[in-house]
Amino acid sequence: MKKIFSLFVALFVLVAVSYAQKGVMKFAKETHDFGKIEQGKPATHVFEFKNTGTDPIIINDAQASCGCTKPSFSREPVMPGKTGTISATYNAAAAGQFTKTVTVTSNAESGQTVLYLKGEVVSQKEAATAAAPAAAPAQKSAKKSTKTSR
Repeated sequence: MKKIFSLFVALFVLVAVSYAQKGVMKFAKETHDFGKIEQGKPATHVFEFKNTGTDPIIINDAQASCGCTKPSFSREPVMPGKTGTISATYNAAAAGQFTKTVTVTSNAESGQTVLYLKGEVVSQKEAATAAAPAAAPAQKSAKKSTKTSR
């Protein structure tokens, strides 16, 4: 009976240790859509995460999928319950749609997390038009209302 009890205790300890929670990176969002951004103007987004685990999180590295994206992060440990950030700047040199990734390596439970940046690089003229599309529909509706009131 003692052997069975000892085996049970050993199994319980093994299971408890294997399920012990490390640091856990919980991101508010893992994808950021810049929408339309002006060609030649770098765009930056800061990804924020919370450590929902029990151990401090140390980010070891953040690698971008290409040279057009530059990630940066704090080297300070993120304590349980606290928040940390990873910043990613996309150099909007080439026109067109883009999707870029930043792979974050840490001591967190998941080991690696992939963050996504996406959007469309457009000319300065297109970017200005995309920034103020609300004014045009309002003017059209005002013209329609004056025509119907006659």
